[in-house]
Amino acid sequence: MTETFTHQPVLLEEAVDALNIKPDGIYIDGTFGRGGHSAAILSKLGESGKLIAFDQDPEAIAVARERFAGDARFEIVHENFSAMGAVVKAKGLSGKVNGVLLDIGVSSPQFDDAERGFSFSQSGPLDMRMNPGQGVSAAEWLSQAEAKDIARVLRVYGEEKFANKIAFAIVDRRQQSPIETTMQLSGLIADVVPKKFQDKHKHPATRSFQAIRIFINKELEVLEQVLAQVNELLCVGGRLSVISFHSLEDRITKRFIKKMTSEPPALHDLPIRNDDIVKPMKKIGKAIKAGKQELEHNPRARSAVLRVAERVS
Repeated sequence: MTETFTHQPVLLEEAVDALNIKPDGIYIDGTFGRGGHSAAILSKLGESGKLIAFDQDPEAIAVARERFAGDARFEIVHENFSAMGAVVKAKGLSGKVNGVLLDIGVSSPQFDDAERGFSFSQSGPLDMRMNPGQGVSAAEWLSQAEAKDIARVLRVYGEEKFANKIAFAIVDRRQQSPIETTMQLSGLIADVVPKKFQDKHKHPATRSFQAIRIFINKELEVLEQVLAQVNELLCVGGRLSVISFHSLEDRITKRFIKKMTSEPPALHDLPIRNDDIVKPMKKIGKAIKAGKQELEHNPRARSAVLRVAERVS
């Protein structure tokens, strides 16, 4: 296989170091991408260590099978990471995993490949699916969704101020001709958003494309699903390392860690000492963002946030 698109893993050292890797441990890379984080984890594992990686993108799976062919420590699973709990349980490894790394969002090769339809700056089919073989494409959804539903997606997932104007423009345009390409959609949005409200440093379609992608791939729902499984997968002392790029993703992660590290509400009014309350996890350090040097080499890291937690009971 020839891979023509490169990918720079964000917060690579920070995210992997946060796992506190043991040479003989069992680790999970929930979002393989192009294998940057997986390679870093494998470099710290001994012969008896194991890494299980997940990805729903067929292209990522092909890269994984080629890049780590012959490495008995590595296994790639062609599934969305929401299937992590079931896969790990089937392998008899529940409660034995030493670390889980999640790098949420779209990889650089997915953005850079116009045929995937993620980019508003390149002409390509309006797809946006992480796994092109499953689900409904962005073009298919936009061809039938009601204006109020399109507006809700743009407003909730993209925090787009002109969600209603854009949604009604989409419905009006599709009655004339189908919206099938990225440039058709980005051009329409650029025409709808008033010039005085457009940021010269950001394309007016940025928020809308992000919102539609998150909705099409159910990204927030599957993040919540996988986080709900993590504590049962990890052994005591096992670490969770999550990199998010969107405020909604980070909010979900932050809320999860707070819930798992706080006193249960039902115990608030009971005469129990704080030391006697069993909390499933503890937070490790503060949220980490990319430093100046990384941002100079990889501008896409500017919105990345890393949060870490450890299972304690």
